[in-house]
Amino acid sequence: MTLRIERSARQRFAVFTLSGRMDAEQVAELKELFDRDYRNIILDLREVRLADRDAVRFLRGCESAGMKLENCPAYVREWMDREQD
Repeated sequence: MTLRIERSARQRFAVFTLSGRMDAEQVAELKELFDRDYRNIILDLREVRLADRDAVRFLRGCESAGMKLENCPAYVREWMDREQD
């Protein structure tokens, strides 16, 4: 299982819908995509099935930088909160 990334637009936001497994390799790919997009970013995580430590740290950093996380799986949110402590 790999990560599928779909990009769409919603008003003034770039929406990245992620589905599948998210790990360090996909984090690098997402960083590259974000560097090319200058609009506000929303990450829709509804279909993320598995995330590793690198992915959780990356998502926490994205949220800290002002990106909006939508439909974040409960286990990812809990892990992000624990990493913050």
